[in-house]
Amino acid sequence: MISVNSVTVSFGGFDLFDNVSFLINPKDRIGLAGKNGAGKSTLLKLLAGQQNPSKGEISKPNDCKIGYLPQDMIHQHGRTVYEETATAYEEIQRLEDRLELINNELTIRTDYESDSYMNLIHELTEINTRLDYIGAGNREEEIEKILKGLGFERADFNRQTSEFSGGWRMRIELGKILLQKPDILLLDEPTNHLDIESIQWLEETLETFAGSVMLISHDKQFLDTVTSRTIEISNQKIYDYKTNYSRYLILRQERKEQQESVAKNQQKVIDQTEALINKYRAKASKAAFAQSLIKKLDRMEIVEVEESDTNTMKFRFPPPALCGKIVLTVENAGKAYGNKRIFENANFILTKGEKIALVGRNGEGKSTIMKMIAKQIDFEGTIQIGHNVKMGYFAQDQAEKLDQNKTVFETIDDLAVGDIRKNVRTLLGSFLFGGEDIDKKVKVLSGGERGRLALCKLLLEPYNLLVLDEPTNHLDIRSKEVLKRALVAYEGTAIIVSHDRDFLADLTEKMYEFRNGEVKEHLGGIVEFMRKLKMQRLNEMNTNTKSPFVKSLNKIDAENRSISNLATKDGKGEIKPANALLSNSDAQLKIEREKELKQIKSQVSKAEIEISRLENEIKTIDELLSDPASYQSIINDKVTFAKYEQMKKQLDTEMTNWEALNFKLEKL
Repeated sequence: MISVNSVTVSFGGFDLFDNVSFLINPKDRIGLAGKNGAGKSTLLKLLAGQQNPSKGEISKPNDCKIGYLPQDMIHQHGRTVYEETATAYEEIQRLEDRLELINNELTIRTDYESDSYMNLIHELTEINTRLDYIGAGNREEEIEKILKGLGFERADFNRQTSEFSGGWRMRIELGKILLQKPDILLLDEPTNHLDIESIQWLEETLETFAGSVMLISHDKQFLDTVTSRTIEISNQKIYDYKTNYSRYLILRQERKEQQESVAKNQQKVIDQTEALINKYRAKASKAAFAQSLIKKLDRMEIVEVEESDTNTMKFRFPPPALCGKIVLTVENAGKAYGNKRIFENANFILTKGEKIALVGRNGEGKSTIMKMIAKQIDFEGTIQIGHNVKMGYFAQDQAEKLDQNKTVFETIDDLAVGDIRKNVRTLLGSFLFGGEDIDKKVKVLSGGERGRLALCKLLLEPYNLLVLDEPTNHLDIRSKEVLKRALVAYEGTAIIVSHDRDFLADLTEKMYEFRNGEVKEHLGGIVEFMRKLKMQRLNEMNTNTKSPFVKSLNKIDAENRSISNLATKDGKGEIKPANALLSNSDAQLKIEREKELKQIKSQVSKAEIEISRLENEIKTIDELLSDPASYQSIINDKVTFAKYEQMKKQLDTEMTNWEALNFKLEKL
């Protein structure tokens, strides 16, 4: 679908990419890996056409539609959430206008055998196929489904986009891209600002997405669930692994060990050859032999071992100060902003050494109760801190609250007291701030660097209660793992808000779910909670019928089951089963069901005929392409090759349609 051919990208004499090549195939699910600054986001910009390579080219079909979600974007205001999302259908409006023009022209044309007439018919078919694929007939339903999946309530649909935070506006942009159903999705950190349920919904959406996906994410579980191919960017090169992220880590280590082994053996050969050269160089009788060895070394391609990025945070939380057994008591706690009730009647007790997680959709009150515990806002009910409890609070926007004009060193040194002041440089070094980095102003730091600096502040005192609201924001996968290990080893008590499932796994033993204004306790970790959540959603899907017809059919089935064992007398006094005495309305529903079945079977038959036709035409061109004598002429014939690519795309669409129809047929 997309071909990256010998691409080089240079910035001020430095090569970010050096002569890299790879293909993105239909239905690929690719995760980009590599350390910060390796060029992952730049690669997405190149593929999206927002940046050009210094050398090489990126080839894609002219009709290839790309959906690109950058990390940072400019949002448009002046529309409601629903209106802004509906702008995704600009393509549909354009296609429908063109369709109307073609239909009008066909009504007055009589040259049925001409090439121009057949071209119109072909364009008409393509437009109808595209309209069916992107859901032109059920726009309102699709918009509602996407927005609800991304966490919006129906009441939000008519609110202005300017009322929402940047994270929520990012969701709108993601929704618009998904509604456009592009051929390839390029997603740069799509799970940023998404809660657990929305991440899970996005996973399920991407699993059924018909096109290709390439994404960047620091969510390990999201990568493992969505991707089946990993492209690593390292040392200006790319390494392609046909597997997900976790398996890629294993294969990468194996590759590095093989490189080291080959390089070690090669170095032995080089050392031995150089020894022979030095031995025979001065002897006239062996000079020719020595020269041949020198040429051999010159021709030898040196095996390079990749430089591993071993820099990572290394820290442990200080041993907590002694405190009472009851660390925190929350009784009938609640919060409302004006007429908007966030939650009420929250009750729980936190004992010494416990680690709990607060989970739920965005806006349900998780960060609110963290602020209440930290005495940042007023609230209803009682929140009592235990005896001798010293709390360390990490706010969700902690990294953004740092003084922009202070240096890294000043940020920590100004807060440090006692003996810790003697070790500020060492402490900063454990968070990867060494050398000249400690003199950098906070305002020039990256998001990840600010996140590490904000975490560093938690080590300045021996807190026995950590209240952490989204502590993994902006952290890469390796830094998250270091923080998780530090929290597992931490002997104190912790309350954690996070949407990162891999981070929470085996870290907390109890969950408190915030949903619909209530706070509910769940024993067990995130894995058990997600399993319950998935079962709950499946049950909701099973009970949420799709159409009035299906609803009526389900009602009849239920009634028939309830009366199947009863009997009654007909007009002649004969005993008849009660379910044999169907009403006229029941008979009418049966007729409607048979009619719908007949329609679907007809659509299946038409789809099979079209699939067979496309497969035969594609097979013909495939045979020509496999013949060296005709290969070059086909490749250079842009019209034929474009038609070939279009037929393959149309075949995928027809197959997807055929599968959906058969699934519907089986259900009926």
